[in-house]
Amino acid sequence: MADTRPGFLDKERIIAGPGFNRWLVPPAALAIHLCIGMAYGFSVFWLPLSKALSTAGKGAACPKDMSFFAELFATGCDWRVATLGWMYTLFFVFLGCSAALWGGWLERAGPRKAGVVSAVCWCGGMLLSALGIHLHQFWLMILGSGVIGGIGLGLGYISPVSTLIKWFPDRRGMATGMAIMGFGGGAMIGSPLAVDLMKHFSTPTDVGVMQTFVVMALIYFVFMMAGALGYRVPPTGWKPAGWTPPPPSANAMITQRHVHVKHVWGIPQFWLVWIVLCMNVSAGIGVIGMASPMLQEVFGGALIDVPVRFGDLDKGQFAAIAAVAGGFTALLSLFNIGGRFFWASLSDRLGRKMTYVVFFVLGGLLYASIPGSASAGHKLLFVGAFCIILSMYGGGFATVPAYLADLFGTQFVGAIHGRLLTAWATAGILGPVVVNYMREYQLGLGLPREQVYNQTMFILVGMLVIGLVANLMVRPLADKWFMSDAELAHEKKLAHEKAAAAEVGSGAGGAAGATSPALVAFAWAAVGIPLAWGIYKTLVSAAKFFH
Repeated sequence: MADTRPGFLDKERIIAGPGFNRWLVPPAALAIHLCIGMAYGFSVFWLPLSKALSTAGKGAACPKDMSFFAELFATGCDWRVATLGWMYTLFFVFLGCSAALWGGWLERAGPRKAGVVSAVCWCGGMLLSALGIHLHQFWLMILGSGVIGGIGLGLGYISPVSTLIKWFPDRRGMATGMAIMGFGGGAMIGSPLAVDLMKHFSTPTDVGVMQTFVVMALIYFVFMMAGALGYRVPPTGWKPAGWTPPPPSANAMITQRHVHVKHVWGIPQFWLVWIVLCMNVSAGIGVIGMASPMLQEVFGGALIDVPVRFGDLDKGQFAAIAAVAGGFTALLSLFNIGGRFFWASLSDRLGRKMTYVVFFVLGGLLYASIPGSASAGHKLLFVGAFCIILSMYGGGFATVPAYLADLFGTQFVGAIHGRLLTAWATAGILGPVVVNYMREYQLGLGLPREQVYNQTMFILVGMLVIGLVANLMVRPLADKWFMSDAELAHEKKLAHEKAAAAEVGSGAGGAAGATSPALVAFAWAAVGIPLAWGIYKTLVSAAKFFH
């Protein structure tokens, strides 16, 4: 007789049994997000890699007139930093594309299988990149981390969304905020870890990046596999003890029904939320990329109490203000990660639509205040405004999955979220282009460096106004977009969902048995200790700003 039991990675295998503690799921999601979040921190490798061959005495920098295609296969010259930066671009292009393409598959295959594929792609991509460094073949790094790793990013990013929302119907914003907080915090752990590893492995003839890639890939693989194997899905109909779903009339913006992912491209509300996310991210991501030079150019020697403009600083003063600006960047990263949890949790009380109204109105006022605080020399007002702006940038990422669940239901929320992430890919191009090119344009007009960002701030205000209008236009969906009861039952069957936890023990292979409190504490410690270490290292760096 054929064995009909589900496979180890199948969704049926991870349906939680009676007594399972839902607080085991967020650390599983964090374990994956903290690892793939290192995508934000890859810039720590660019300078060492740009000197790899010259350090070994085997070559010099590639000629400035060498084409990008030629540089992909060049073995006798060091890669340029600008060329290496293409890996960062590819990360988020492939994150958005893979999340959009395979979001529907994830809903049916389950978070464990998606998490394992993510771990194999992200860590396998790093190992392939290590081979590319060893052979000095940049195309291998592009294929490894940029393409394969980018696919792992997309699947890892959306893998916990649907599961967390189903486990925490009473706290949707907080649950997704916890996981997506991990993606924002990944670089806080990975960047200092990478720096320490490169110092350990470096020699007079080796920059130590290849060995660092190998070690980090192995560490990440252990954590990501533990997270993937720790995922559990609730049986259909499960709800937290003592919690009663609010009646449909309580909040018209929160539906109890479900939309099929195949219909979302044609739904106006999807595109309105797409614009909401795109405008919020465009405004924030452009500032992130230019935060350090912006602070230095606007305040110049005032950052170190020297009454000298940026262009008149000497070499020692440049180094001093660069250290202060590094502290400013670290401070922004803390508000980015903290805002993901704070605003997403607050959205459970305010509602998702009102939370975005706060983002756009408060954000617009803060952007508009930047030129005034800069010209008046108010450093704390300038920095405080950007800290709050960056908290709302992170909060926008963490709040949008719950917004989608409210509007479209929970059955396909992970897949719909995956398609919405194309807004992130768009914003990743739009925001930096606006900030960088407006800066160059203003410099070309002969404006002083401390004034070149003023016009840009008002353009970003305009983006937030567009986002605000789109958000105010969001209304509950018409009945025609929702699945019928028969269609929903068919989709649940395709997604291998079980109607009750009792079915789990009768051949479904689910995870039965009560959860030990010690296991919950261990799981949170496993992700909490590295995160605390990363926050400590960032606080040490941020302290330079105040000194």
